[in-house]
Amino acid sequence: MSDDALLIGRTLAGEPAAFGELVVRYQDRLYNALVRVLGSAEDARDVAQDAFVQAFLKLDTFRGTAAFYTWLYRIAFNLAMMHARRGRPTQSLEAAGEAYGVEPIDGQPTPEAAFVGEEQVSLVHRALAELSDEYRQIIVLRELESCSYEQIAEILELPIGTVRSRLFRARLSLRERLAPTFNEAPSSTVKTAS
Repeated sequence: MSDDALLIGRTLAGEPAAFGELVVRYQDRLYNALVRVLGSAEDARDVAQDAFVQAFLKLDTFRGTAAFYTWLYRIAFNLAMMHARRGRPTQSLEAAGEAYGVEPIDGQPTPEAAFVGEEQVSLVHRALAELSDEYRQIIVLRELESCSYEQIAEILELPIGTVRSRLFRARLSLRERLAPTFNEAPSSTVKTAS
């Protein structure tokens, strides 16, 4: 039996503090994923809190066929999509990053290299924010949360084939948005022999 299963069992047996341990275990990871999906640190906090409340209230419906965090992410992402559909204004990912700290860079020794690294992170965040919700979700779960295709399918309640094709299109869309910035010359300007 996993640690999560033990904590769930203790919670269902009337020990709510055990659920607090689950919250501590997953709150940062869930919050970070939601910031990237929603583009707002404040909205991410609200949705994460709502997700934990819903998970606590529905814990007796958890069957254990998926990992607890997969089940929790499904709840959170459903809430995030409902939140996004309500049309609340969000701030850019870049502004959210400034609000809670710049992402770590790769340790380049010079200030110029650090600036270039920060600028690249900012460009990626902007491009990610421009993606549709369905593409942004897939990219966040696969590339930033390292979820398997099966976990993504469970979280988003999609068939594996849909996950694969949506991830392919999301990566392509992200690459198209970033190509002008990171490529020196467009790939369509290949010289031919006369």
